[in-house]
Amino acid sequence: MVRKRPARPVILMDESDPFPDPQRYDAEGLVAIGGSLSPARLEAAYRSGIFPWYGEGYMPLWWSPDPRALLTPDRFHVSRSLRKTIRRGGFAVTWNASFAQVMRECSERREDGQWILPEMVDAYTELHQRGNAHSLEVWLGEELVGGVYGVQFGRLFCAESMFHRATDMSKVALTAMVRSLFAAGIEVFEVQFVTSHLATLGAFEVPRRAYLEMARAASAAALRLVDPLAACDWQREASD
Repeated sequence: MVRKRPARPVILMDESDPFPDPQRYDAEGLVAIGGSLSPARLEAAYRSGIFPWYGEGYMPLWWSPDPRALLTPDRFHVSRSLRKTIRRGGFAVTWNASFAQVMRECSERREDGQWILPEMVDAYTELHQRGNAHSLEVWLGEELVGGVYGVQFGRLFCAESMFHRATDMSKVALTAMVRSLFAAGIEVFEVQFVTSHLATLGAFEVPRRAYLEMARAASAAALRLVDPLAACDWQREASD
């Protein structure tokens, strides 16, 4: 049996150029190069299981690696120390109160290199204004000490990045987001890769083929997120 060679990334020349089928590509998953970060392009990407990830000075690079990483409420792990932090409280959690600031904080605190570029902040802020990108913030008084942001289409949520300025605050943010989003109707919560940090929280891998099916089905199901924090008592659930 002769195996097919993985396809080469396509070059996106025009806004109407479609993304290719990610299943034609190798596990690294570079499927396309170029194009814009327009809302229409980003929407087409995420609904197809693809996301942009590139460095300064490069054209946009579009990826759909194999496998993909997910978080679910039943497998989400809250450590004993994190439960104590949540029970102790003293912080405030908000929804969509400071989206661009969360993105900028994430861009400044990356340990794996700078990829949240100014044009990405602009592009995702436009998605936020359209109701398709969201942030969750954690505050100590008036200081933003943790947060996470991501993209939402239908019942699909793709978490992009998180940050903390105080111990455990990014974990608090992610815990609040996972608990509240699933309570509000999100069906798929994707985190791209299982990092050592996410593994401690219960992230797990699924084959790309399975993720593509889940992403397409979930993104096609209607859901308008207003304030998911009102959908559940996430602090009680996480600290029990």
